Amino acid sequence: MRAVGLRCEHREDVPCIDDPAPRLSWALEDGTRQTAYRIRVGALWDSGRVESARSIDIPYTGRPLPPGSELEWTVEVWEGETSQVSEPARFRTGLAEWTAEWISRDSQHDPAVPVPGTDEELDESDLLVRRLAPCPYLRRAFESRGGVRRATLYASARGLLELWLNGERVGDAVLAPGWRDYRKRIQYAAHDVTALVREGENVLGAIAGTGWYAGFVGFDPQRAANHYGREPQLLCELHLEREDGGVEVLASDDRWHASAGPLVYSDLLMGERYDARRELGAWSEPGHAGGAWHPVLARPRDGVRLVPERAQPMRVTQDLRPVAVTRRGPGVHIVDLGQNMAGWARLEVEGERGTRVRLRFAEMLQPDGSLYVENLRSARQLDTYVLRGGGREVYEPRFTFHGFRYVEVSGIDEFELTGRVMHSDMPRSGTFECSDPLVNQLVSNIEWGQRGNFVSVPTDCPQRDERLGWLADAQVFLPTAALNMDVAAFMTKWGDDLLDAQSGDGAYPDVAPRLVVERDGAPAWADAGVIVPWTLWWRYGDLRLVGRHWDAMERYMDRLLRHNPDLLWTARRGNDYGDWLSVGEHTPRDVLATAYWAYDAALMAEMARALGRDERAETYERLRAGIVAAFNRAYVGEDAYIEGDTQTVYVLALYTDLIDEALRPRAAERLVENIARHGFHLTTGFVGVGLLCPVLSEAGYADVAHRLLLTDTFPSWGCSIRHGATTIWERWDGWTDDGGFQTPAMNSFNHYSLGSVGRWLYEHVAGIRPARPGYEHVLVAPEPGSLGWVRATYRSVRGPIVSEWRQADDRFELTVEIPANVTATVVLPRGETYEVGAGRHELGVTPSGI
Repeated sequence: MRAVGLRCEHREDVPCIDDPAPRLSWALEDGTRQTAYRIRVGALWDSGRVESARSIDIPYTGRPLPPGSELEWTVEVWEGETSQVSEPARFRTGLAEWTAEWISRDSQHDPAVPVPGTDEELDESDLLVRRLAPCPYLRRAFESRGGVRRATLYASARGLLELWLNGERVGDAVLAPGWRDYRKRIQYAAHDVTALVREGENVLGAIAGTGWYAGFVGFDPQRAANHYGREPQLLCELHLEREDGGVEVLASDDRWHASAGPLVYSDLLMGERYDARRELGAWSEPGHAGGAWHPVLARPRDGVRLVPERAQPMRVTQDLRPVAVTRRGPGVHIVDLGQNMAGWARLEVEGERGTRVRLRFAEMLQPDGSLYVENLRSARQLDTYVLRGGGREVYEPRFTFHGFRYVEVSGIDEFELTGRVMHSDMPRSGTFECSDPLVNQLVSNIEWGQRGNFVSVPTDCPQRDERLGWLADAQVFLPTAALNMDVAAFMTKWGDDLLDAQSGDGAYPDVAPRLVVERDGAPAWADAGVIVPWTLWWRYGDLRLVGRHWDAMERYMDRLLRHNPDLLWTARRGNDYGDWLSVGEHTPRDVLATAYWAYDAALMAEMARALGRDERAETYERLRAGIVAAFNRAYVGEDAYIEGDTQTVYVLALYTDLIDEALRPRAAERLVENIARHGFHLTTGFVGVGLLCPVLSEAGYADVAHRLLLTDTFPSWGCSIRHGATTIWERWDGWTDDGGFQTPAMNSFNHYSLGSVGRWLYEHVAGIRPARPGYEHVLVAPEPGSLGWVRATYRSVRGPIVSEWRQADDRFELTVEIPANVTATVVLPRGETYEVGAGRHELGVTPSGI
């Protein structure tokens, strides 16, 4: 047995942390059960041999961690008396104090704004684009004398940044440092730049973009920019550790200089204009003297907290080559990348100086083959490149991204184009494939929807003028997201955004960070404040996160009770979205709200028990019992009828256990009867869709769930796939044979919420379900339906879990792989049950028996 996949605070890379007791975890390869471990962290901590099977979230308890340090750690694990030491892993500690100042360009040195009608004209004359300022280039020359043992660059921005040192790009993160509520906390990253520092003269440089800080965010074009500030700012410190033990700090201050350059503007929603004729040459290298460089404007740091980046940064993770290029006219082509995605295009061209090439981006095409851009609303999704001339040129934008499958290239006939896929770089954790091509495409669409929208925060869409962190979308999709990718660090960071967004009254918002949509959250939206910590605990075993959120969750629950003393959630429901974008049925919003309140109370009681807060657990158990009683009096009639009689009301009542045990079978029958009345189609919206198939399976109607899965007529998952979808659509009727495109006011074709069925595919069709938090014990209970075979793997915090089955002619064969330190209950489709431990297990049912 050996420890692999060593993680510090949920990350396998080299995270920078500010926790005095960071948690260390590992998975296990080979063997069956760990009997002891020993952790060593540099010379600061040796745990000694600890007799325990524990392998996740073990807190550091050594000497105080020195700030600004990089530490190596290993773990030795025992199975009996045999042990093996892991390969080393590393983490960094953040800075305890900063000497740097915020720096930005000085507006008195702004270049003249180009005037329409000249060869310098901007792409558009509208006022939105003209509100965008040039992206400043910032540099500082410095001398380095004597050997440098280690050089670490700590950098943040109000806005976005790209760092350079001696002509070399620092790191591979994009859109760094991501999005936070800049009024509450700002995150920074740490980079090892030892190999880039030279003896003698050096130049440290940065390019800054407006990003979420000073650029366009949200859907009100008149109020969509400058939410936090008016211009991007840089904060950085370069720490040079000498061979003789000395440390020199080069900080951002008034000794830096700024210049405008080729980035005329670069905005998340509007796109980018890059004029290569204005390039500054080797601006980040020693000896550069070109351009008009002016002193920066320096401001002292204020009281906003600086925190290391908690999650993996955004990166380009994949390139897509065109599958088709269609000529639309002289110098106008439409490129089809074959996949709806989030990111941008890399353009390779050659042409005369001053040639203007425009790239427009869209998810769909109109019937005449032109771009469908009406659904972008005020977002432009337009990149413009002006050639410098003189040979082959490569253009790739810096501080924008788009949601698209199609790119219209105008202004040139010869070019090469590559789609650059960008998202928060979360490790892949799950794979699912089966015998049905439609289901495999659905799985792919779900995964691509997650890639396109997990961009620093879990957004709703990557294309139009919105791109906000809607809470309900995130909480309903989170179980699926955690099966596709390791979202522990990503969602822990967003959990901080939830805490920052809570109101003084205890209300969680509709979106986090709380911006643009400033009102308090609606039912199912605000409830993410309780559901997300509970879900992360069950998926990753992270009970400390529950503890960190506990007080905020209690304030939220107090608020609900304070305003709804009769135990029906009828007051303070915010915008009250209900089962958003359901089709053909309307779920009563007070029924949905009260069901969610009861669910919150149940989760609070469970988390309180786990935290050892038994009195609070009893309080929430009593609260839940009261809400359930009120729910039944108000909404449940004879014969298990629930007010509204929609699929979602029955799904919520069954999933959250709101009705008497005796009524459950009849309520499930009513759900199936409703589905049958709709021609065996679903009607659920964002709230109900992820629970529909699991509820059917638990109630003994897995056959109905499978029928919904394989349906390809409207409304269904298969209907969008039949019409060429490569991501999950926002609406069931985003495009239909009868109506064409839905209203462009709200019609995203990359919106993950309706893809929350992915959880059911892993947990019921493949059958891999957690039976205890952190997958310490697993239930493997496949529901094959009419599929011929399934192969699924989930890389849990304890190691990979595999379920692979095949059926034909009354024969069912199942192979299960369980990692060390995990036990499993395996249930075959006919009900035979086995308790197994670590290892590979092959089971089967034949006509003659087991």
